[in-house]
This record gives sequence, C-alpha cells and structure tokens, in this order.
Amino acid sequence: MKIQRIPLGDGAPLVLIAGLNVIETEKDTLAVARLVREIAERYELPLVFKASFDKANRSSFRSYRGPGLDEGLRILARVKEETGLPLTTDVHEPGQAKPVAEVVDCLQIPAFLCRQTDLVAACAATGKPLNFKKGQFMAPMDMRHAVEKALHFGAPGVFVTERGFAFGYNDLVVDFRGILQMRSFVPVCFDATHAAQHPGAGNGASDGDRRNVAPLARAAVAAGIDSIFVEVHPDPSNAPCDGAAQIDFAGLDRLLAEIVTVERALGRR
Repeated sequence: MKIQRIPLGDGAPLVLIAGLNVIETEKDTLAVARLVREIAERYELPLVFKASFDKANRSSFRSYRGPGLDEGLRILARVKEETGLPLTTDVHEPGQAKPVAEVVDCLQIPAFLCRQTDLVAACAATGKPLNFKKGQFMAPMDMRHAVEKALHFGAPGVFVTERGFAFGYNDLVVDFRGILQMRSFVPVCFDATHAAQHPGAGNGASDGDRRNVAPLARAAVAAGIDSIFVEVHPDPSNAPCDGAAQIDFAGLDRLLAEIVTVERALGRR
C-alpha cells in the first residue's frame, strides 16, 4: 500500500508518522511540520505529517479539543501547500470522512472507534488508505476483522497501529508478540507516544511517562514494524493534550538516530 507516493509494508523502508497531537495555531503547526521534515530528512526516513483537528475522546469537558473541522482542514491544507508532505489525521464521525479526504492522504480511525462499521465504511469509500489505531480492548488477531471490513468497503490499503492493551486501571502494556501476529495479515505501525500513556490517570486527563517512548520504539523497530508513530511538541510539559507522553524535537532527533542504528544492526539499511 502507499500513502501518497510513500510505500508502506511488504519490505518497504520504515515510514515515520510524526507531528502534533492536536493543532494549536497555524503558525506553530507550520513550524512543527518544517522542523519534523528537517529531522526526518537527516535520517532519510520518509515522513507523513500528523496533526488532529479535533480530539473528540477527552476525559473532561474542560480539555482542549482543537480548532475543529473547518479551521483544522484549512491549516492542514496550508501545511501541505507549504511543505509538500503527505498528511494524516483522525476522523471521528462518518460525515467527516469526505471533507477530510479532500485534504489528507490517509485517514486514521481512532482506537476507541476501530469497530464502528459506519465510520469505517465512510472512510473506506473516500478511496484513501486507512490507519486503524488498535483498540486498547482488542486482541491482535481480532484486528483482521477490522482490516477485512475496510477492504470490503473499498479501502485501497490498510495498516494497523499498535498502541498497547489496557492493563488494569490507568495503564497500558505492549505485547510485542502482537506485532508479529498482526504483520501476518497487515502492515503494522507502532505508536510510541500513546503506548507511554497512563489513560485517565491525570485528574481529568491522561497521564504518561515519556521516558518509555524511546525504549518502546527501539523494541518495536527490532520486532520488524513497518512504520513508527511519534507525537512531538516544542514544550511537551505544557502541551494542551497528552503532553506527558510526548517528546520534544531534540528527543525526536535522538530517537531517530537510535532507530536507524537498530535498523543497521539488523541489516535493513
């Protein structure tokens, strides 16, 4: 499958999906896209830029959600125009699929919505590839039904993003056997930042531990993933959403250097 011109899976080079958890301002989004592109180019990693226009799944009504559909798509269109990068963003309702697909190159199905048939059908009907965030409640092999559903409704390509499984209260655990299981039927991405979350543990928001981002990412690359997903922020501790599990640009630079080293050690570069 391809995201715009970038092949993903089936032996293609590792793809980086990186950007903001949520759009804040147009100026900042453009600046982040340019800097992430610069870092990715340094390590010769093909890049898909990600930013959400709405974070509909929030613990509290007080949480920042983003600029909304219309303003968010306008900003994403500007990012594409200015940087030339392929884009991805998450879609929460069937009615959002068509307008989002007019701007972005890959539609992301959120983890909590990965079984919502109407949403999957609407996204598949756009003719754009789909990225399923694996639900925290889903066994790895059960994601084949979501993949089959998307292909049935016409999706030209599908991949699945692992982001951990619910482990008791307010915690996630990553079972790396699941990456191998899912790669038997679909390309797999690993979400290193959301896997470092502590869902709902932040007094009305999710908490997390960004120290776990790099070791989890290195392990996933060693396990043979097809893509790595990382959210970055200029000042993660003051990010409006999920800052505790995000990394800054220096952290992204170090992480990509480590990833490339792992790939070389395994003979993939």
